[in-house]
Amino acid sequence: METVLAQKIKNIIFDYGNVIFEIDFVRTQNALLQLGITDVQQFFAHKNHNEIFNDFETGSITPAQFRDKIRQAANNSSLTDEQIDNAWNSLLVGVPSPAVHDTLLKVKEKYRTFLLSNNNEIHYNWIVDYLEREYNVADNNHLFEKAYYSQQMFLRKPNVEIFEQVIKENNLIPEETLFIDDSPQHLVGAKQAGLNTLLMDKHPKDLEQFLTDHHIL
Repeated sequence: METVLAQKIKNIIFDYGNVIFEIDFVRTQNALLQLGITDVQQFFAHKNHNEIFNDFETGSITPAQFRDKIRQAANNSSLTDEQIDNAWNSLLVGVPSPAVHDTLLKVKEKYRTFLLSNNNEIHYNWIVDYLEREYNVADNNHLFEKAYYSQQMFLRKPNVEIFEQVIKENNLIPEETLFIDDSPQHLVGAKQAGLNTLLMDKHPKDLEQFLTDHHIL
């Protein structure tokens, strides 16, 4: 992003996974393989996945229904809820260091900031427990003006409507708003909503350096 463009930015919308919070798709693919799901590359990957996950992230199915669909995919009705949750939560690594949260608070001093995450009930509950255990905070709310999660909005990225909802609810001017995500396909929907975009191409531990490189900090 050019310096001139950066000077126009007044609002920043952050993705969560692999921007702030490290996630590991390979770990989850291996865990799903252990459950008996053989086509893991097609079933669950960074850029494409089974419709089960879209449905769960938009609140279209409950955690119980999600687990039943995993049992069907694994062709194993005896899988326990705990086995499925452990495999599914293997995606979640964590926030690399307190410095990442400190960086977000610095950004919040200069810009209106928001979180927009494709999430689901099982992952959200794990993350809340993790943040309380590791960082002594209740959730992510203190880091942003507002945090948005797909399962609570019944929409998910890259659907243009999810961006338009955030824009409308907060009276944001798209030309003055930057969206940062590690998924190229999500940037497409953001651009359709008129937002400026940046692809996160560093590890979350390097978030401050990434923002400095792009003249945001």
